[in-house]
Amino acid sequence: MSLKTLSTGTIHDPDATLLVEFEDADPRNPINFSTAKKWGITITACGFTGITAAAISSYTMGVPTMVDELHCSTFAATVGLSVYPIGFGVVPLFTSSLSEEFGRFPLAPNIQTVIVARFLSGSFGSTGATLVGGTIADIWNPEERGFPMALFAIAAVGSSGLGPLLAGWIESNNHLGWRWIQWISATVSGIYFFGVLLLLTETRADIILTRLARKMRQTKQDSRYHARAETDKHSLFTLIKISSTRPIRLLLTEPTVLSFSLWIGFTWGVLFCFIDSISGEMESIYDFTINQQGSTYVCITIGSILGWFANMYQEVLYKKYVVKKGPEARLCLALVAAVLLPTGMFIYAWTAKPSIHWIIPLIGLTVFMMGAFIIYQVVFVYLADCYGPYASSALAGQSMCRNLLGAVFPLFTQQMYDNLTYKWANMLFALISVAMIPIPFILFVYGAAIRKQSKVSRKILALVEEKRAFEAEKADEA
Repeated sequence: MSLKTLSTGTIHDPDATLLVEFEDADPRNPINFSTAKKWGITITACGFTGITAAAISSYTMGVPTMVDELHCSTFAATVGLSVYPIGFGVVPLFTSSLSEEFGRFPLAPNIQTVIVARFLSGSFGSTGATLVGGTIADIWNPEERGFPMALFAIAAVGSSGLGPLLAGWIESNNHLGWRWIQWISATVSGIYFFGVLLLLTETRADIILTRLARKMRQTKQDSRYHARAETDKHSLFTLIKISSTRPIRLLLTEPTVLSFSLWIGFTWGVLFCFIDSISGEMESIYDFTINQQGSTYVCITIGSILGWFANMYQEVLYKKYVVKKGPEARLCLALVAAVLLPTGMFIYAWTAKPSIHWIIPLIGLTVFMMGAFIIYQVVFVYLADCYGPYASSALAGQSMCRNLLGAVFPLFTQQMYDNLTYKWANMLFALISVAMIPIPFILFVYGAAIRKQSKVSRKILALVEEKRAFEAEKADEA
């Protein structure tokens, strides 16, 4: 099977570089994989995200037996929930240029070991999960990515409700408890690993071309053959330096990144508070058993599915307004989500009482989760559209902010609920959410003007214009 070569000089020039490229229909190019192979890779990759999300939330259902067996406080056990997103938010800044396998740690003689193991699980799991979006982008054309990316988002958010649903039934069995929640999670991960071996393959085109170019140098005994990635290759230290500093710089200096990161970060923090407190609230108000408490988390999954359907309509709105609004056309449904978030919180805060049926506060949680899912999906496509070649850094910055707030909030959840009661603590969250309603409206109206004041945005525009000029020149030559 032949490859296309482009020369930087004459073919007979010994100093020329022969750039290796795929032919248009080359099946080795990930974008040309068969549909069946693409879906096999997509579903397997999203499975990793789902397992990781379920592991985050299922932990909370094992806290009662963990406290009894390890003789620790509830707060100490809650730290195990918080350190997971810390690993998720911080570690990828330093490891996003590496390919690490994730690991599980089901054995623990004390709470300190549990906390360390949770941090390591979040750290290794984060590096794998961050590859899923890139994998989808590698194998699907832009106009085909909508459904695969939605599947990724469902796995990332919706699985947070399935974890406690299953863990609640495990915890309710006196012969199982918190250790079996971790053991079953590890078993599922082990089974998944065989799916990785069977279905996953390298999907980065430049990596594949680099390997093919290396093979051509060996078989042809000609050192001039190179892939483009080899001609502009940075050292590992440089990659780590860029991946660990640029996201923070964009987060602190770009108003668009900062405002959206604070909004999604607050939402994520509230979600983790709910994950930590739903079971306790259902037990104290409605006298739910542990398996019933776990079942209430299914509203997270239902809200995510409703949010996914809503985002299908967002694509219609985007196509309708993109010419007029540009990237801000991605925010149409975010305007609705800004209202859904506090509405769901108010319903949850005011209706969770013995005199009102338990389904009503859970409807409030579902409304909140629908808004949270919409924001989660919008933030990825909006920042990607706004920051183009720097999209991964902008998204890494918001991910760090989102996961750090998700880690911090549960640490004060129990104390806040003890001092303010569930009703007024959730009311406080709702009022803060109301104060954040203007964020998407301001970006929708003034987002383009705000970006024009940014040095990074002006640099991106210059790069885009340079790329267009190069492509036009290339077309004229052809």
